[in-house]
Amino acid sequence: MAEYRRISYAVWEITLKCNLACQHCGSRAGNNRTQELSTEEALNLVQQMAEVGIKEVTLIGGEAFLRSDWLEIAEAITKAGMVCGMTTGGYGITLDTARRMKKAGIKVVSVSVDGLEETHDYQRGKPGAWQWAFKTMKNLKEAGITFGCNTQINRLSAPEFPLLYERLRDAGISAWQIQLTVPMGRAADNNHILLQPYELLDVYPMIAKVAQRAKQEGVRVQAGNNIGYYGPYERLLRGGEAWSFWQGCGAGLSTLGIEADGAIKGCPSLPTSAYTGGNIRDYSLRTIIEETEELRFNLGAGTPQGTDHLWGFCKTCEFAELCRGGCSWTAHVFFDKRGNNPYCHHRALTQKKRGIREEFALKYHAKGNPFDNGVFELTEHPFNSPLPEDELSFTADKIQWPASWELEQEKPLSLVGANH
Repeated sequence: MAEYRRISYAVWEITLKCNLACQHCGSRAGNNRTQELSTEEALNLVQQMAEVGIKEVTLIGGEAFLRSDWLEIAEAITKAGMVCGMTTGGYGITLDTARRMKKAGIKVVSVSVDGLEETHDYQRGKPGAWQWAFKTMKNLKEAGITFGCNTQINRLSAPEFPLLYERLRDAGISAWQIQLTVPMGRAADNNHILLQPYELLDVYPMIAKVAQRAKQEGVRVQAGNNIGYYGPYERLLRGGEAWSFWQGCGAGLSTLGIEADGAIKGCPSLPTSAYTGGNIRDYSLRTIIEETEELRFNLGAGTPQGTDHLWGFCKTCEFAELCRGGCSWTAHVFFDKRGNNPYCHHRALTQKKRGIREEFALKYHAKGNPFDNGVFELTEHPFNSPLPEDELSFTADKIQWPASWELEQEKPLSLVGANH
């Protein structure tokens, strides 16, 4: 196998050090990991990534720029023929830093913004985080670096979603990646901010309306791996083309996750303890990708064995063979195993038809390690039974629409999930 091409995209946490303290941070970033890769080891890993056929590398943290040799790593990625990108909280990227990023070859940057100013600063654990995120976008624009944003959708940020879109659009973003907050790391500790499965019924029409407007205004909304699944807005949220719909978890198939101490996973979001195939200090990257089961669990996609791991609702779903339980990360951090995903629009719609409302509650706490998870219990209730009293619960009447928008909902069409 001289030309190995299974995995083409890597997300590389180059340090766990961070200057923010986000209450939904899956990696519990703040301090360096023990024994983070040296410069020599990192540069060797860059060459190994190029040799196994990786085409694009996104640098993350923690906060990537807090590592002293981060631009040396970025430059090496570029020189090896791979596209170098970066995801950042944006707290502290000056114009000089942005210009040095451009010189090092960083092509695209995604800045994390999780609500309007008060909500963002509260979730990010630092006053001024919002202002810095927008300063960073301004500096990236002046330096000539393409930039977009990524946003966590939860009970705190969801009501502000349309207003946030307008602020990000006006800042000049080219793309906006959205993802549902799930109970990993600190988000497992702060699970009161997570959307309940039945709240997706109000979330998705809102997201679809914003996405439709964004498309008209030249901003590409990119659905993250735990967004959607075969509801009436599936194609709209994944690009609008005939084959733009969820086609199963890509961990270890198209993606690779690398932790700052050299641990290798099939996806950067997956829990460390359950999905690490090996460490780059012990094995070559090629060996870890080709031979470890933790990076091969999706290779059965499209075969009868591809659905063996499914259970619960997902086991019985008509989309089971194609979907394979949605995002493995999302399912695992709820139930400590993959194969049954409560964050599915098709599922919420189907359960509503059956007169069922699903709710989750914490059963076992997370232990407090990076990329850890607790265990939640899922219960079923009559759909129209009284809801639990919770001031954070999300409903359509809490959405803050811009005054200039017409409030009439135009429902986008989709051939996938049209039975809804």
